[in-house]
Amino acid sequence: MSSEAESLSRQAYRRLENLIVTLKLKPGVPVTERQLIALAGPGRTPVREAIQKLEWQGLIRVRPRVGLQIAEIVPGDHQGIMQVRRQLEPLAAALVAEYANEEQRSALVDCAKAMSAASDTGDILGFLEADRRFDEIFEEACPNRFLVSALAPLQTHSRRLWFSKASAHRMDQSAARHIAVIRAIQARDINGARQAMETLLAYLDNS
Repeated sequence: MSSEAESLSRQAYRRLENLIVTLKLKPGVPVTERQLIALAGPGRTPVREAIQKLEWQGLIRVRPRVGLQIAEIVPGDHQGIMQVRRQLEPLAAALVAEYANEEQRSALVDCAKAMSAASDTGDILGFLEADRRFDEIFEEACPNRFLVSALAPLQTHSRRLWFSKASAHRMDQSAARHIAVIRAIQARDINGARQAMETLLAYLDNS
């Protein structure tokens, strides 16, 4: 795949993922490929590739002889998702603290600023976008590709579950704990990043 085609596929994926996470594409509703192309924009092939990725992640279901359906939210999934995240994500944070380059560390500081601003203004969508960027930077900075491949779909499901119950208080608490992770990474504090991530995930698990 050329870099241009990959970029278009990524754009389509990000647009559709955002619509699913923010519930603009409502859980359980049937959709057509044509509708998703109209929403995502860059054309049939990139959207089909985005649909394939979203299906693999469990956010879109392909139903034989029926078509496409936005996956329903299953409240009980939260426990299973967090069980895995609490095992894997502290390791990812430690690796990012050790291996992130200066550009990635600077981008995480920008995320911290965006989260703080969103918290100050009650901007839940702004916080969600900063949280998505936080996860993307982790994916770029973590040297273990198997680890980030396992975490990526879980983080997306978590964002949708979180948004379905979002409140200003929950955003404030989550932002503060994300910022603690970023500070530890910025300081190259490997153990501190691991512990800050454990604290963040424990809050998310129980909130």
